[in-house]
This record gives sequence, C-alpha cells and structure tokens, in this order.
Amino acid sequence: MTRTRILLVDDEPGVRLGMRGYLTAHGFDVDEAQSLAEAQEVFRTHRPDVAVVDYRLTDGTALELLPRLKEIDAAVPLVVLTGHGSIELAVQAVKEGAEQFLTKPVELAVLKVVLERLVAQRRERQRLRADLSRTARASVDPFLGTSTAIQNLRAEAERMQHSDSPVLVTGETGSGKSVLARWLHEGGPRADAPFVDLNCAALSRDLLDSELFGHEKGAFTGAVANKQGLLEVADRGTLFLDEIGDMDLTVQPKLLKVLEEKRFRRLGDVRDRRVDVRLIAATHQDLGTATREKRFRSDLYFRVSTLILHVPALRERPEDIPVLARNFLAEMGGARGRGGVGLQPDAETALMRYAWPGNIRELRNVLERAVLLSGGGALSRGDLRFESSPDEPTTEDDLTLEELERRHIERVLRRENGHVERAAVRLGIPRSSLYERLKRLGINRSGFQKSDP
Repeated sequence: MTRTRILLVDDEPGVRLGMRGYLTAHGFDVDEAQSLAEAQEVFRTHRPDVAVVDYRLTDGTALELLPRLKEIDAAVPLVVLTGHGSIELAVQAVKEGAEQFLTKPVELAVLKVVLERLVAQRRERQRLRADLSRTARASVDPFLGTSTAIQNLRAEAERMQHSDSPVLVTGETGSGKSVLARWLHEGGPRADAPFVDLNCAALSRDLLDSELFGHEKGAFTGAVANKQGLLEVADRGTLFLDEIGDMDLTVQPKLLKVLEEKRFRRLGDVRDRRVDVRLIAATHQDLGTATREKRFRSDLYFRVSTLILHVPALRERPEDIPVLARNFLAEMGGARGRGGVGLQPDAETALMRYAWPGNIRELRNVLERAVLLSGGGALSRGDLRFESSPDEPTTEDDLTLEELERRHIERVLRRENGHVERAAVRLGIPRSSLYERLKRLGINRSGFQKSDP
C-alpha cells in the first residue's frame, strides 16, 4: 500500500517548504500547489488523502476552492488554514466542506495529529462500507471440497493473498473465478478499500473504455457531464476484470500503462491521473494462444499473469460435488424456511456422473430448480433436470472423463516434445497443476521427449 498523500495549497514557498519537510519526515507523501487553478489540477491528478488549504491565495480564497474540490472527490477531507480566523469564517468554511479550520501559525505537531486523525476516520468509513457490503452478500467459500485439486488451489491462493502483484485466474465458465477473486481481496491488505468488478465481455469497446477510465464532459456525443471511471472508484482497492481475454485490443495498451505507471487518462482529457489498484483478472480462454494469434497483447499478458491461479472444472473433482450440493441445498432451504434439503442416493449418483459443462454455476441452477419444483423432502433423481442425460456417455467414443483428460494431455505433450512448461501454456493451466495431473494420471513425460527441453 502507498503512504498517506497530502496536498498543501499555499502561495508562500517558505511555508510550504517547512510543512513539506516536517510531514515528509513523518511518513507522508506531499504534493504542493500555490493557486486555486493549480490546486484543482494537482487534486484531480494525484487524488490526496487529505488537502490542507490556506484561506487566502493569489487568485481567490479557500471558500471558492472547497466546493470545487468536493465536486472532484467528496470523500477527501479538507483542512483550512488562516491567519485571520473568526467564528463566522470558520462556520462558512465548514459549510463549504472543510473538516477542520486551524489558525496560523499552526504548530506542525498539531497539524500532524489532525491529519492522522482525519486519515484514520476516512479509512474507518471505508472499512465500514466494505463490512456492510460483505455482510449484504452471501459468504461463499471458493474451496469447498476435499479433492486434491481444490486443496492445491487453496494452498496456492493463500500464498498469493497478501501479495500486491497482479493475479490471473483461469478456468472454465462458471467454475468460480469471480468468487476466488473476491476471496483474494477480502483476505488481503486492501480489504478495507473497494472491490470493483467489470466484465470485459459484456461491453463494447467504447463503453468499456468509458466505464474503465471515465470521460470528460463533451468527450463524445452524449457525454453531458464528467464521469468517474471504475479505476478511480477502485483507488487503493482491487479492480477485478472478468473475461479479460475479450478486452478490445485498442483498450489493452491503456490498461498496461495503468499497471506499469499507475497513471491513466480519462476520455477527452489531456491530463494523467494517478491511481493505486491491485489487478485481478480472469479468463476462460488460453491467453498464451491468444497472444500468439495476436488477439491479446503479449506485453499485457506477461504483466497480468505475474501470478496465476487455475480453478479446476467441476468434472475434474467429482468427489467435491456432494459437498457443494449439500452446501447449496442448506442455503436454499434456509432461505425458503424449509430447513436443510437432502439428497437421496440416486440423486447424488446422478450429480456425480454428469459432466457439468456449466460447472458450479450450472450445479447451483439445477439444484435451485429442483428445490422449487419438488414436493419437499430429500431430492431424488427424478427431481433433477439436466441439459443432457448424465446416464449416457458424454463422448461418442464412450471414454470416461479421466481417459479423455489423459489422451488430451498426452497429445499436447507429444506436440511439445514432452516440454511441461510449453504444454502447460497450451493447456491454459499452471505448470504445477500439470505436474499434479501427470502424477495422478500416471503419465511419464519422458516418453514424449525427442530431446531434452
């Protein structure tokens, strides 16, 4: 996390120098401005945690500046300093948005205490909003189950949770990528700040650009007012970009700039703005293949995939299906005042035999439909409605899922001459996950090597 950022607005260089030196020595990052116009520019670009404004400036007073700053970001506390204090002036400053009104010359130790208190209060408000948001959502454990695959995922995720590096979450549609992303945020160092998610596949290029970066009034037809982008909303928190593989190529270099320089520019603006976010991205696509096919920028791919987590498909961990099903049924039954809804043995068997192309999302939908339409009691096989029959082979060759998995991995290893790292990229999974599959399926990679990798 970055240090606390303070904006000092004063037209006397000596005053700014003294305050800057003291605050910097005590762990603050300090930006400066000497006029109303410059203060608005710096405030908009650097977005401080607190702004300290001298009352009288060369081009106006703090009473003119405060509402302009509040319009840019109402959450930033404002402190007004003046050498000519009065009760009337203090009341007026508070009405315009000042949290504190101090007379000059101010003792720097006192100013430091005031700033620390305001920052603490702001962060506490953010924490409370985050707590309320978490309470309003049903808490979902992304690691329900006892399978080796899900326990390996838990171990990898726990190692990454407290990192600030970008994370790429891969996995099939409906496998729980967004749930894992939120778990990473809520257990990490940015948990008290916003978690903002955006589905890149759901928006056109222009809408994605505007939603992500915001726009200035008049930037395009219909832009009748300034709009804050989701990057700004997520400042100091986490930005989750779902289906990043569908992000338009023209938007990708702008995101790369944010990751490398922590700066971005609104549509129609000429000024860069600072932002501090942790990026978590998710995709069901093989981004390695997408980069080779020029559908995704290689420089952005290497940046967003600093850390990779692969969420296994539900068919890869069938032993977890009864655990997930019972958890969903308990939740659904409780919500309808029916208590826990059980599963009869034939229903459990059918759930475990089904291929689940829609993964956990499809499992939940099948169970919810069954609970709504059943007459009560434990669900039987007859209560379940699948997209295809779980009692029929899912391939024309009548292969089991394990056999299909083994053949596909062997085919990729043969194509990559037994090179595990290249095979993992082609398969869209981490190398460690491929090694686990090789061990579980009893595949010896040396049999596919024409030469040492």
